[in-house]
Amino acid sequence: MHVLLSDGCALASVQAARSLAAGGHRVDVLSPDPRCLCRFSGAVTTVHPVPRYGDDPLGWFDVALDVAARSGAEVLLPTQEQAAVLSLRADRLAAAGILTAVPTFEALAQVQDKVSADATLRRLGLPRPPSAVITDRSGRDRWSTYPAFAKVAIATASTGVWRLDDHHGWVDVPDPTSDAPVLVEVATDGTLVMAQAVFARGELVAFAANTRARAGVGGGASHKVSVDLPEGRAVIERLGRALGWHGALSADLITTDDGPVVIDVNPRLVEPANAAAAGVDLAGTLLGVALGDDIEVCPPGRPGVRTHQTVLALLAAAERTGRRTAIARELAAAVFGFGAYRGGTEELTPVVRDPRSLVPVAIGVASVLARPGSWQRFSGSAVANYSLGAPGWRHLLAEAAPA
Repeated sequence: MHVLLSDGCALASVQAARSLAAGGHRVDVLSPDPRCLCRFSGAVTTVHPVPRYGDDPLGWFDVALDVAARSGAEVLLPTQEQAAVLSLRADRLAAAGILTAVPTFEALAQVQDKVSADATLRRLGLPRPPSAVITDRSGRDRWSTYPAFAKVAIATASTGVWRLDDHHGWVDVPDPTSDAPVLVEVATDGTLVMAQAVFARGELVAFAANTRARAGVGGGASHKVSVDLPEGRAVIERLGRALGWHGALSADLITTDDGPVVIDVNPRLVEPANAAAAGVDLAGTLLGVALGDDIEVCPPGRPGVRTHQTVLALLAAAERTGRRTAIARELAAAVFGFGAYRGGTEELTPVVRDPRSLVPVAIGVASVLARPGSWQRFSGSAVANYSLGAPGWRHLLAEAAPA
């Protein structure tokens, strides 16, 4: 099967590409950056140039559709924010004979932005922290419960989120308006769990969850441990079933004494490597959904499976300390497998199975050792290539409105 992935820059994309290539499929990717992460993976056959997605989602789709047709791709799978425009233009994909796995745009719009997701979760009676939608400065000034998190409606990869320890924390948050509201929610004590699921027309067919054992650069997870979380599975299943979801659906949960609380929803696939290591093939299942296969529900993954992404940990050491010695200690721990790396497997750079993956690691290590402050360039550049900003989302909503 010739599979085209919607993005070649994100961590999720290279992990999905490896999983699909291991299943015997040819994998190509789309990317505005010819030196994207997937370029340095033997799992990817071709990187096809496209414009940046967030600048013009509909223009991106036209180019992506043309690439898919010319390259002979049979399936176009979303691995990032491109799920939104693929959902909106699913009819054109079908007319071109190209398969995909996306929910209806009506369903996606109910969870794509954080304000809509909050309303959807509450309407369905799913657990949420105390929160409010702030649309002006007076509403912000009236908020009095701390610590809390302020979130702009549209943001990607932990961007657009600020922790507020007191009222002074609002200084870094964009002023809320009726056109650009800010969701503020009370911080919840507990363990962060990242839950991932695949649905086939409202039926849950695959589920996996892991904790963030250590935070990497930008708030991502550098170290993960798979967990068995039936309560979280039940929450995600209720959400997907109510929306008639088709495709990948992910959420961040906080586990508390009273059960899991949903703090974020992503209408797409997120990093699937820990799930694959635990025995749940999310990328392969998503492909099966796109093909219309009669899919059996995947059994739960094994709990306690440890995985890590060394690059994220190295960049976090540079971000946190700005010291070469701290970066070198982190690198030594990864190379020799001690400390947080003991008993774990590498998600991003499995050098034995994918030797080309060592190239971006070598570049990143050399850069932050020479100049620790360069971590910022590595952590932000990829997100800009695949993120969907507020103007792009408003454009998609306007296109959908007549229908």
